[in-house]
Amino acid sequence: MSGILLITQFVFAALIAVVVLLQKSSSIGLGAYSGSNESLFGAKGPAGFLAKATFVLGFVFVINTIALGYFYSQESTRSVIDKVDTKTLVPSSAPAAPLDN
Repeated sequence: MSGILLITQFVFAALIAVVVLLQKSSSIGLGAYSGSNESLFGAKGPAGFLAKATFVLGFVFVINTIALGYFYSQESTRSVIDKVDTKTLVPSSAPAAPLDN
Protein backbone atom coordinates (compact mmCIF):
# COMPACT_ATOMS: atom_id res chain seq x y z
CA MET A 1 0.00 0.00 0.00
CA SER A 2 2.77 2.41 0.86
CA GLY A 3 4.37 1.83 -2.54
CA ILE A 4 1.26 3.05 -4.32
CA LEU A 5 1.00 6.06 -2.03
CA LEU A 6 4.66 6.90 -2.62
CA ILE A 7 4.20 6.85 -6.38
CA THR A 8 1.10 9.04 -6.14
CA GLN A 9 3.06 11.40 -3.89
CA PHE A 10 5.58 11.96 -6.69
CA VAL A 11 2.77 12.45 -9.22
CA PHE A 12 1.03 15.00 -6.99
CA ALA A 13 4.30 16.86 -6.43
CA ALA A 14 4.88 17.11 -10.19
CA LEU A 15 1.28 18.21 -10.83
CA ILE A 16 1.45 20.90 -8.15
CA ALA A 17 4.69 22.21 -9.65
CA VAL A 18 3.14 22.39 -13.12
CA VAL A 19 -0.07 24.06 -11.92
CA VAL A 20 1.85 26.65 -9.90
CA LEU A 21 4.14 27.41 -12.83
CA LEU A 22 1.15 27.87 -15.17
CA GLN A 23 -0.38 30.56 -12.97
CA LYS A 24 0.01 34.15 -14.01
CA SER A 25 2.67 36.09 -12.17
CA SER A 26 4.42 39.40 -12.64
CA SER A 27 6.84 37.74 -15.05
CA ILE A 28 4.10 35.56 -16.59
CA GLY A 29 6.09 32.32 -16.04
CA LEU A 30 4.90 29.34 -18.08
CA GLY A 31 1.46 30.92 -18.43
CA ALA A 32 2.70 32.60 -21.61
CA TYR A 33 2.41 29.25 -23.40
CA SER A 34 -1.31 28.86 -22.63
CA GLY A 35 -2.36 31.68 -24.97
CA SER A 36 -6.02 31.03 -25.79
CA ASN A 37 -7.17 29.69 -22.42
CA GLU A 38 -9.37 32.72 -21.81
CA SER A 39 -12.16 31.34 -23.98
CA LEU A 40 -11.97 27.88 -22.42
CA PHE A 41 -12.10 28.93 -18.75
CA GLY A 42 -14.42 31.93 -18.99
CA ALA A 43 -14.04 35.70 -18.74
CA LYS A 44 -11.51 35.62 -15.90
CA GLY A 45 -9.30 33.23 -17.81
CA PRO A 46 -7.46 30.36 -16.18
CA ALA A 47 -6.62 32.29 -13.00
CA GLY A 48 -9.63 31.11 -10.99
CA PHE A 49 -9.45 27.56 -12.31
CA LEU A 50 -5.71 27.22 -11.63
CA ALA A 51 -6.10 28.65 -8.12
CA LYS A 52 -8.81 26.10 -7.35
CA ALA A 53 -6.76 23.30 -8.90
CA THR A 54 -3.75 24.31 -6.80
CA PHE A 55 -5.86 24.25 -3.64
CA VAL A 56 -7.36 20.84 -4.43
CA LEU A 57 -4.02 19.32 -5.40
CA GLY A 58 -2.40 20.75 -2.29
CA PHE A 59 -5.14 19.35 -0.07
CA VAL A 60 -4.91 15.89 -1.66
CA PHE A 61 -1.11 16.06 -1.36
CA VAL A 62 -1.36 16.73 2.39
CA ILE A 63 -3.89 13.90 2.88
CA ASN A 64 -1.63 11.55 0.91
CA THR A 65 1.35 12.62 3.03
CA ILE A 66 -0.54 11.84 6.25
CA ALA A 67 -1.64 8.44 4.92
CA LEU A 68 1.89 7.67 3.77
CA GLY A 69 3.28 8.55 7.19
CA TYR A 70 0.69 6.34 8.88
CA PHE A 71 1.48 3.31 6.72
CA TYR A 72 5.23 3.79 7.12
CA SER A 73 4.83 3.98 10.90
CA GLN A 74 2.82 0.74 10.84
CA GLU A 75 5.58 -0.97 8.90
CA SER A 76 8.31 0.31 11.19
CA THR A 77 6.74 -1.29 14.29
CA ARG A 78 7.67 -4.73 12.95
CA SER A 79 11.28 -5.71 13.42
CA VAL A 80 13.38 -7.44 10.80
CA ILE A 81 13.97 -10.24 13.30
CA ASP A 82 10.20 -10.77 13.56
CA LYS A 83 10.10 -11.54 9.84
CA VAL A 84 12.89 -14.17 9.96
CA ASP A 85 11.88 -17.81 10.23
CA THR A 86 14.29 -19.40 12.72
CA LYS A 87 13.69 -22.91 11.35
CA THR A 88 15.28 -22.00 8.04
CA LEU A 89 18.35 -20.40 9.62
CA VAL A 90 19.90 -23.64 10.93
CA PRO A 91 19.21 -26.72 8.86
CA SER A 92 18.59 -29.93 10.83
CA SER A 93 21.32 -31.77 8.91
CA ALA A 94 24.05 -29.37 10.06
CA PRO A 95 27.14 -31.14 11.42
CA ALA A 96 27.66 -30.97 15.16
CA ALA A 97 30.42 -28.73 16.44
CA PRO A 98 33.51 -30.62 17.67
CA LEU A 99 33.89 -30.82 21.41
CA ASP A 100 37.10 -29.57 23.01
CA ASN A 101 38.53 -32.15 25.49
